[in-house]
Amino acid sequence: MNSEHCIKVCNSLLRGELSAVETYRQAIDKFSNEGEVPLLVSIRRDHEASAERLTQNIIAMGGTPDTDSGAWGAFATAVQGAANLFGENSALASLKQGEEHGKRSYEDALSDDEVMPNCKSMIRDELLPRIDNHIEWVDQMSVAA
Repeated sequence: MNSEHCIKVCNSLLRGELSAVETYRQAIDKFSNEGEVPLLVSIRRDHEASAERLTQNIIAMGGTPDTDSGAWGAFATAVQGAANLFGENSALASLKQGEEHGKRSYEDALSDDEVMPNCKSMIRDELLPRIDNHIEWVDQMSVAA
């Protein structure tokens, strides 16, 4: 197995998590007086925990973790900002799209033959279940909104 490839994949996933943290921070501002805030804060914390887990994994493999979300983060933040202008339903729809994109990224990593087994275990056992929960929670918020 190639740790360089696995580091590259994990850094890509890390950038996605950092983007999610930024996006949820922005969405929380939109919902500042709403009952959804505690759940949105919880989801943001999950993304922070996933980013930290990926960071530690990259370091353990001898890599250097990325420290910002890059171009994808700037795009996601702009999309979320525009969605926030159109109200709660648009903001929640944007968050769900981001979660689904993250899920596809994790699933792609799981199907990548060059990703090391310990990385796949981390994704399958820790990171992907969080994303699945987030999608369910955002769906529930959308129904309530």
